[in-house]
Amino acid sequence: MTIDTLKYSCQMALPGFSEETQQLLQQARVLIVGAGGLGCPAAQYLTSSGIGTLGIADYDTVSISNLHRQILYSPGDIGKSKVTVACERLQQQNPDVKIVAHSEKITSDNVLGIIEHYDIVLDGTDNFDTRYLLNDACVMTGKPLVYGAIYQFEGQIAVWNIVYDENSRSPNYRDLFPKVDATQIPNCTEGGVIPTLAGIIGSMQANEVIKYITKTGELLVGKVLIFDAQNMQSRIIKIGNTSKTPVRGLSATVNIPLISVAELKERMDDNSVELVDVRTEQEREAFDFGGIHIPLDEVEGYLAYFTDPNPKVLYCATGKRSAEAVKLILKKIPDANVFSLDGGLRAFIGER
Repeated sequence: MTIDTLKYSCQMALPGFSEETQQLLQQARVLIVGAGGLGCPAAQYLTSSGIGTLGIADYDTVSISNLHRQILYSPGDIGKSKVTVACERLQQQNPDVKIVAHSEKITSDNVLGIIEHYDIVLDGTDNFDTRYLLNDACVMTGKPLVYGAIYQFEGQIAVWNIVYDENSRSPNYRDLFPKVDATQIPNCTEGGVIPTLAGIIGSMQANEVIKYITKTGELLVGKVLIFDAQNMQSRIIKIGNTSKTPVRGLSATVNIPLISVAELKERMDDNSVELVDVRTEQEREAFDFGGIHIPLDEVEGYLAYFTDPNPKVLYCATGKRSAEAVKLILKKIPDANVFSLDGGLRAFIGER
């Protein structure tokens, strides 16, 4: 396997970073799940560094609200598959890297089959279901997982699940957060995020991947780095050297019933659905789209309403909170006739 020494000369000039080290990168197989704010910069730097095989997994399309932080995309890409556009751009960036597209949604049915082909996984997701699923799958298969998260001005990064021996390994995500109530935590779309933070944390994630592959530096193992973009300060929280939270299986992925904008408009014309707004009071006051108002954190107190057989469409700004609400309802009332508006109000008013 030959190495273009001129292309990688600057990194090969690093102390302790030789042609043999570069060859480790060239032989490595890295999977990035989520081609969004974190996945875009991470993928660009891993591609430029000469990773041998880079897998990109994402089933979403590009929307206008993505562009300020998802730097692989441009206005002409709106509506296109993220993974398709990302892979095309990355292949142009470095033709020597094998780029593999995974356009399907990561679920409990396919996650093990996908990650088995890779040496390390980078988590660029923006929802807790997939985050826990990736964590548990990596624990079960012995794969390290590079975690990153951003919200408003703060980012987090850690490296989970480094295998020490047959009986011990470093902490995983469940050691830090055994279980999180995702309904209480807004995502970037609703809460906002400064775009540069995505670049900073995504680049840090790529840095941890490179360190792991090349066996250089000290990994963020057993600790979490927290970065504040407002004051440019960071701190490290230590959570222990070994995992105390066993993972014995994968939770089945819950399929959220979705309704498209086109179908909703048809059913609104004949008044065959009831609308439920799960946004906050402030969002409701700023723009009242109609229907009854049950904020996401109050849905559980209104379960009796959802036992009625009439179809109900829950909506929020982007469809993520409404999906969480539908999931919560279906756990309590499995036969509830509820749907989440795919893409939320932004899709309804044509911002996708």
